[in-house]
Amino acid sequence: MTAISTTSEMERSSGLLALARKHSWLLFFITLISVISIGVYVAQHKYYTSGDDFGYYLGLVGALLMLSLLLFPLRKRMRFMQGWGKLPNWFRIHMIIGITGPLLILFHANFHFGSINAGVALFSMLLVAASGVLGRFVYTKIHHGLYGRSASLKEIKAHFIAQGDNVKTKFHFAPHVEEWLRSFESYALDTTLSMSAKTWRFFSIGIQANWVHRKAMRELKQLLSQRARERHWDDTKLTQRLAAANHMAKTYLHQAQAVAQFATYERIFALWHVLHIPLVYMLVLSSVFHIIAVHMY
Repeated sequence: MTAISTTSEMERSSGLLALARKHSWLLFFITLISVISIGVYVAQHKYYTSGDDFGYYLGLVGALLMLSLLLFPLRKRMRFMQGWGKLPNWFRIHMIIGITGPLLILFHANFHFGSINAGVALFSMLLVAASGVLGRFVYTKIHHGLYGRSASLKEIKAHFIAQGDNVKTKFHFAPHVEEWLRSFESYALDTTLSMSAKTWRFFSIGIQANWVHRKAMRELKQLLSQRARERHWDDTKLTQRLAAANHMAKTYLHQAQAVAQFATYERIFALWHVLHIPLVYMLVLSSVFHIIAVHMY
């Protein structure tokens, strides 16, 4: 009995972790909005000011956290730091600090810009934080894992094409579905499109993939239900077949979307990398000026 209950608890825990990973961005934004809402409420009721001890130390800790963000690029480039822990762990800490630091400084400022130098420092910080979130999102589109090696378009295409052959073989009983998937694949892999057409494809292919998926599942549900009646399947077997077909079609379309969008995400990430560094320098300079001004005047 104990072994069974332990197994059930482990399955529930793994299920919750999988659900959290699947909706990680949604959870992130819900948490962020909740924290900011609390901060706005506190600022409106003026429980503290940026000049008293509590507000001052919020700003100090936030500034130190923002300063510590420079350790991550140093860890990647300085030879004597190469043995200081694994890069994936550094990257996770870098992301956490990159959100926590700006939040503390926002609380320190009571969500107001204040003086000109404080406003410039706060605006610079918000730019860097927003840039970091954008970079993290784009990063996941071109890398394996949180901090894995960079994926290559050739590798993704090879995996997609191999999977595509398998999917279309599995759906031999549904010629319409095969045709829809083949058409979507051709559209996703088409390299002859104009720049405007490629831009449209980048922004719209997710919607198109969902539309093809819904259309395919309606067809598959009808065909599998008919086959279930002919072969006297029970409800459990029909449900399993539908779930397997749904997973296969959805994964296939997702891979096609990844192939179509990969090159654009790669260019966006390269541009982001060029712009992010000057933003960080602007943040450091404006923050130093703000700290000096606060302590001098």
